Amino acid sequence: MGISHYIKEIGRGTRGAKALTRAQAADLMGQVLDGEVSDLELGAFCAAMRIKGETAEEMCGFVDAARERIALIPANPADLPLVVLPSYNGARRLPVLTPLLALLLARRGLPVLLHGMATEDGRVQASEVLRALGTPALAAPAAIAPGTVAHLPTAALHPGLVRLLEVRRHIGLRSSGHSLVKLLMPTQGAALLVSSYTHADYFALMGECCAELGLNALLSRGLEGESAADPRRQPRYDAWLQGRHQLLAEQVPGTADGVPGLPAAIDAASTAAYTRQVLDGQLPVPAALAQQVEHITGLCRRLRQQLQTEDIQ
Repeated sequence: MGISHYIKEIGRGTRGAKALTRAQAADLMGQVLDGEVSDLELGAFCAAMRIKGETAEEMCGFVDAARERIALIPANPADLPLVVLPSYNGARRLPVLTPLLALLLARRGLPVLLHGMATEDGRVQASEVLRALGTPALAAPAAIAPGTVAHLPTAALHPGLVRLLEVRRHIGLRSSGHSLVKLLMPTQGAALLVSSYTHADYFALMGECCAELGLNALLSRGLEGESAADPRRQPRYDAWLQGRHQLLAEQVPGTADGVPGLPAAIDAASTAAYTRQVLDGQLPVPAALAQQVEHITGLCRRLRQQLQTEDIQ
């Protein structure tokens, strides 16, 4: 069928472009993920949508299509919510602390999934730090035990997502795929999505999607687009449980002068060494990450209680 008729609708510029319905967006993304579109069509779609901007209805359609196709993590037998950490931005100026967040959550007994891939050169990825810490990537989805961190490369979720995200290397712009992967819940069981945004417009978009999709999610402004909080700041936290919104904490003004022991270097070895020191108690857990861990564990506790109540009823 092709997607040229969709590109004609979304590619008429900022004033003339028309938004797609959720069903149309799902059909378009389904063809993209199934490899049914040419490289030229894919690039045109990404560029047109970048100029127009996604609506929440379109993004929900994209998520619908991906959800139908991606590989899913089996539910763990302990019936604990799986904490899902998308990791696609990596480190540019400060060390990537998503692995530290994941390991701190695992210490609380939670199963944690980190999924991601590099989408541009010159950034240090969370997966590199995890490898340096002795946590290799999974070859395929598998159940994640409580108190365990697993990393699943995007290619193991769906190869079509890799092709979509790789467009950035060719045209230099983020695409709808970057917002899509930050909303994915690749699991068969209960889960809590911990995701981030870099601009207020993306918060509004992601918040609408969390509500429309009925997600369990925690959103905050992350460190350079990663799920982990900036260790120098206390951001605002917004939560959704089964799509219902709740403001957990307002942003605390100000930026800390420094973070004890945080290395100036951002390479994987330096970041892994810092992570080990924090986990071993040689350095303090940054206050911002400690607060984030409390919010996440509290939401997982509430989510589990809700699920147990539903089972009883």
